[in-house]
Amino acid sequence: MQQTNSLEEARNYESKYGGRIRPENRPAFHMSPHMGWANDPNGFSVYRGEYHLFYQYYPYETVWGPMHWGHVKSADLVKWEYLPCAMAPDRDFDRAGCWSGSAIETPDREHMLIYTGRMYRTGAEEQEEIVQVQCMAMGDGKDYRKYDGNPVLDAGGLPEGMSAYDFRDPKIWKDEEENCIYMLVASRGPDGSGCLLLYRSDSGLEWTFVTVLEACNGVYGRMWECPDFFTEDGESDMPAAAILVSPQEMELTGEFQNRHGNLVLTGRYDRENHRFIRETVHAVDDGYDFYAAQTLPAPDGRRIMIAWMQGWENARVRQNDNLWFGMMTLPREVSIRRGRLFQQPVRELERYRTCPVRKEGIVVSGSISLDGIQGRCLDMTVRVRQKQEGDCRSFAIRFAADGDHDSCLCYDFMEGLLTFDRSRSGYVDDAMAPRKILLEERPSSLELRFILDRYSAEIFINGGEHVITSVIPTPQTAGDILFEADGKAVMDIEKYEIRIS
Repeated sequence: MQQTNSLEEARNYESKYGGRIRPENRPAFHMSPHMGWANDPNGFSVYRGEYHLFYQYYPYETVWGPMHWGHVKSADLVKWEYLPCAMAPDRDFDRAGCWSGSAIETPDREHMLIYTGRMYRTGAEEQEEIVQVQCMAMGDGKDYRKYDGNPVLDAGGLPEGMSAYDFRDPKIWKDEEENCIYMLVASRGPDGSGCLLLYRSDSGLEWTFVTVLEACNGVYGRMWECPDFFTEDGESDMPAAAILVSPQEMELTGEFQNRHGNLVLTGRYDRENHRFIRETVHAVDDGYDFYAAQTLPAPDGRRIMIAWMQGWENARVRQNDNLWFGMMTLPREVSIRRGRLFQQPVRELERYRTCPVRKEGIVVSGSISLDGIQGRCLDMTVRVRQKQEGDCRSFAIRFAADGDHDSCLCYDFMEGLLTFDRSRSGYVDDAMAPRKILLEERPSSLELRFILDRYSAEIFINGGEHVITSVIPTPQTAGDILFEADGKAVMDIEKYEIRIS
């Protein structure tokens, strides 16, 4: 097979120009690309005791281009170290792009990457259509070699009626009990809508189709991208389980407020029959910017999730001259409770807290600001309640604020409705509607945890039962935080600055 020097070119480019971006012009503690463009997280895994994260990457410009794999690693999921570009589109089986995939550590301590190659059916770019195939690479945590026998899975391994054009984003995991590897791949079925295909392999080289694990059936969007799957309670034959997908072309209805969005299906997994028993479907994240989530099992037993913190709807909007575009969410600890996916920032973030400010029993009526409560790199928890039942119609927090900008989270106590509005955040061309979350129990108190990092906000509501994630391109000088109440509300605040040294 033909091979080019695309990887060497990308690494040389990183080496030559990688220092152009000053740390203060990046997020402080959210992963952003070495340079250029980033989208989906890939290969989120633990390898030789360190966390590794790859990502869809085009180093040469801040726009989507032929997909490479960028690479970082971390000891604690907060501070990331850039490593050389891991893969470039340089073989016949991935000439049109090294698309999304996942990774595991093999028993002989190699790092196995399984990814989607986009290839021309005849190898001649100008003659034939593109198809998608699944490929493998092996490496040592820095350098990776593509398997000469790629692809390891192509259209020949598809069940009848499945799409070879939309056949991508393999998620692999080890099954220690069966001593094998499973892989979940997204495709489209005979009805033209998304489905998830489960495969099994002993080595990662040859794959056997097992079953269609789940299917869209024309209800939740069209193509389901970037599947992820995990179970809890490992001793059970029917453990709690979750499937994460990013649907394309969703209808905007109820809690699904993005055309290219995210959802989680929770239920039970019948291990013996490889059957997922769906119980609930809901959004993973209720904000504007969350896509292509991946999870990993941490060595201490936690399930950790990360996602691309961007929405395709506004991915072409540029508000500044930064030499990078696209960032990842803060990694989150996730668990299944009451049929929902609960999320919290990884606890490692707490090591970087400093300058604590605590205020208790603050009565809010009208609009107020508070000494010591401001900033754009912070971890702040606000607990708010009505002074007396019926005393307060609504409560709002405006952050990243100055006279011309703010992003606003508002809660209507009477309706149980949370609204997040970033129309004043600085997105000149962003006409996306405010995001709304209906809390059916209409709680009379809320716990709101804000993680702000220069260009973004992640808001965890009532212990992570809901999360709102948003890019905010507001000028960095806008650091005020305002608290507002229609009536009388009482709040307690615990606020820390986040400093990464």
